[in-house]
Amino acid sequence: MSLPTAAAKPAAPRVNPLQRIWLREIGMERLWMRPAPAAARPVIVPQVLVSQPVSALDPVPAIVAKDIAPPPAAPAAVDSAAPVAEPVAKTVAPSTRANGRPGIPASILNRTGPPPRPVPKAAEDEVVEAPRLPVAEAVKNANLDELREQVVACTACGLCEGRRHAVFGQGATPTRWLVVGEAPGEQEDRQGHPFVGRSGQLLDAMLAAVGMSRETDVFITNVIKCRPPGNRNPKPEEIAACSPYLMRQIALLKPERILVLGRFAAQTLLGTDATIGSLRGRLHSLKTDEGAEIPVIVSYHPAYLLRSPSEKARAWQDLKLASRGI
Repeated sequence: MSLPTAAAKPAAPRVNPLQRIWLREIGMERLWMRPAPAAARPVIVPQVLVSQPVSALDPVPAIVAKDIAPPPAAPAAVDSAAPVAEPVAKTVAPSTRANGRPGIPASILNRTGPPPRPVPKAAEDEVVEAPRLPVAEAVKNANLDELREQVVACTACGLCEGRRHAVFGQGATPTRWLVVGEAPGEQEDRQGHPFVGRSGQLLDAMLAAVGMSRETDVFITNVIKCRPPGNRNPKPEEIAACSPYLMRQIALLKPERILVLGRFAAQTLLGTDATIGSLRGRLHSLKTDEGAEIPVIVSYHPAYLLRSPSEKARAWQDLKLASRGI
C-alpha cells in the first residue's frame, strides 16, 4: 500500500517589478506573494481604479495615484507558439507624483545641460542714481545764490534730519566784515536767519559800537549751517562736511576783515586746536585759494558773554582791534 503524497503547493503569482514596488508601499507584498488560495476558498480581488483606458495588448493596467494592480489570473495552458505581449507600464505625468503630491515639471525633468541664466533687466527698467559730488566739488563754481540753494538742500551730514531751516547767512553784499559764528541755535533754526534772539541783539549792539551794521557793512554766517540737537557742540564730521560752504562764502564775499566768534569757529577757520583764550587779542591771517590774505580776529561768542558779563570788556578790545585801519 502506497503512502499518500502531499499535495503540491500552488505557485506564487507572478508580478512585474513595478507591481512589486507598489505592493511594498501599501504593505501587501507579503500577503500578495503567498501561494494562491485553494479552489474551494473564494478569492478576494481588490478593485482597480484605472484613470485611462487600457488596450487589449496591455495585460497590466496603468498604475496611477491610489491604484492597485489586480492579481494575475490562475495559471492556464498557453500556446507556446503564440506571442506573449510584454506588460507596458504607462508613465505618470511628471507634474504629479504617484502619491498625489505635486512633482517636478516635465520642462525641468527633460532638460539637459546647465540651467538657463536669468534674463537681465532692460536698461529702461533700471534706475541708476547719479553719483553725488562731494560738497567741496559741488560748491566749487557756485555763485552766492546757487550756494544758498545748495545749503538749503544739503544732506551731507545727519544734522539735516532734525532741522527746521538751514541757515545760510544774512547781511550786506558786498560786505566789509564777515562775522562767523559756530552753529544756529533754536531761534535761528526756527527763523532761518543767523544770530537772532538775545545773542543777535547783543551782537548788533557790539557792531553798532564800532559803527558797523548787518544791513550795510557786515555779513553774518556760521561754520555749521544746521542746528545741532540741544545746541550741543558740533562734531568733527559735521564741521568737515559743512566747512566747504563757509570757504566758498569767503571766496565770493571777499571781506576786508573776518571776526570769528567762539572756540569751534576759530579752531575750524584757523586750523588749530588752541584755546580761545590764546587765540584772541591778536591778529591772524587766512589765506584764500586765490592767494589773498584776510585779517582774522577771534573773540567770544555773544551767548558766552550773556552767561559771563565780566568778559564783555575783553570782547570790546577785540572789536577795537578788528576796527583798526578801517
